[in-house]
Amino acid sequence: MNRLVNRAVPPRLGTPFRWLLGSSWLTNLGDGVAAAAGPLLVAALTDEPFLVSMAALLRWAPPMVFGLYAGVLSDRLDRRRIVLVANATRLLVLLALVAALATGRLTVAGALIGLGLLATAEVFADNTTATLTPMLVPRADLGVANARVQTGFLTLNQLAGPPIGAALFAAGYVWPFVAEAVLVLAALLLLARLTLPVTTPEKAAVLRDIRAGFAWTIRHAAVRTLVLTILIFNVTFGAAWSVLVLYATERLGLGAFGFGLLTTVSAVGGLLGTGMYGWITARVSLGNVMRAGLIIETLTHLALAVTTWAPAALAIFFVFGAHAFIWGTTSITVRQRAVPAALQGRVTSVNTICVFGGMVVGSAIGGTLATRFGVTAPFWFAFVGSAVFVVLLWRSLTSIAHADNDVAMI
Repeated sequence: MNRLVNRAVPPRLGTPFRWLLGSSWLTNLGDGVAAAAGPLLVAALTDEPFLVSMAALLRWAPPMVFGLYAGVLSDRLDRRRIVLVANATRLLVLLALVAALATGRLTVAGALIGLGLLATAEVFADNTTATLTPMLVPRADLGVANARVQTGFLTLNQLAGPPIGAALFAAGYVWPFVAEAVLVLAALLLLARLTLPVTTPEKAAVLRDIRAGFAWTIRHAAVRTLVLTILIFNVTFGAAWSVLVLYATERLGLGAFGFGLLTTVSAVGGLLGTGMYGWITARVSLGNVMRAGLIIETLTHLALAVTTWAPAALAIFFVFGAHAFIWGTTSITVRQRAVPAALQGRVTSVNTICVFGGMVVGSAIGGTLATRFGVTAPFWFAFVGSAVFVVLLWRSLTSIAHADNDVAMI
């Protein structure tokens, strides 16, 4: 067993990182359970489409609203304490939901408020947690450490969590929230064992701190290129993926199970990608990893635009999933290596705004195109837009490939 643990999480990453990783994996499983149980709960309490859609809105709006402020706090305050308080808040909200469900007093408004509070606390927890790894792990091992974090996200949040959440919900509305509360409590206990290096951040006005984060991002060539790439490619990705459920049912002839299978296959591909991450980056520069990834993403949109055969689409999603998590792990590693510890939270929040901002804009474009020109139109837009930006960004991507020799092999 000890050999297996050492293989999964090499001892050189350190015991503190293992506590952090265990806490991250537990909360990821809880988030996966909630991803299925939250919408199911609202749908069980009301059949009003607008109210049901609010469950999705309240899950994705908090990063846009609170992301920048969360970044400022994580650069100002004790980061371990922020994560502990955020997860403690999640635990209290979950206990309130459990009590309301157990007594039959939960209303639609109460469920929506609870889900919104959980998503808001998650913003502060996730933003700050992202700054902890570079405080605990040597710079050369950040790629390995981030691959382990991504593996937990894939296996627990994406693969295991949602079906467990749905199964528990079928057994009784209260059980998925009981399970998530237990997982969050366990994550809290693990994180409480963590000791971080002492830092003394400078404090300024909130807006000044936010401007400092944006200014640093703009001035740094590698991180500026990274954030710009993330923004642009989330516009094209958001356009195509906004109509994915219609694409799966109308274009591929898949039902609800088949649509879910697309996500599952993508996550399995991602699991393979993160498992091979150290092997790949020991042989290929970060700049070329990112170049290859953007080509794969561009060709993914083209392939999905022309195929009508479900097995081909599943193969495409498998490859795309591997690319997405290799690229995501690389982008996190690049950012963590480049950004000073005092600015990690704010620059991470700028990145978050670009991720969700791009997806929101892309979703609006995709919905409009699909309405006027058909369900494949967003995929053609995504292909053309991605191809143009790959050409424009091609040379700039070399500025990301700093310190490639420091990438450790898994």
